Amino acid sequence: MLKRLGRWLRAAGYDTEIADDGLADREVMAQAVAQGRLLLTRDKQMMERRAAQAGAAMLLECNDTDSCARELSRRLGVDWLYRPFSRCMICNTPLVAAPPEQRPQVPPKARTRLEILLACPGCGRLYWEGHHVKRMRKVLESWQKKSG
Repeated sequence: MLKRLGRWLRAAGYDTEIADDGLADREVMAQAVAQGRLLLTRDKQMMERRAAQAGAAMLLECNDTDSCARELSRRLGVDWLYRPFSRCMICNTPLVAAPPEQRPQVPPKARTRLEILLACPGCGRLYWEGHHVKRMRKVLESWQKKSG
């Protein structure tokens, strides 16, 4: 569930690292501390670690993505419309304008109404505003309204 929340934070434009599966709690915490990040967790045992107690982690009480989004708005002042769709959803790299020669890589149906094409310099993925982005934007807007 928190991986999904992490992807939504990326969708809102936040620099969000998502821990790899299988990493030990100690490694996840050390990575957060080394990168100066706040670790979001639902694991009460993880909060017992010294680094967590020093403010490197926050225990979330939520049970689903929607309630986690509301909790982050309330506790951290997360702005769900901060910089929507400005980061790669896969690798977290800030997106840049794609060069025109990449336009043919977009499916023909989407190309006809394509206004903005963005590229990830990290993994090469292309992004454009399709129907899925409109649906995601509505979710972000609803979380922003609930936080205000």
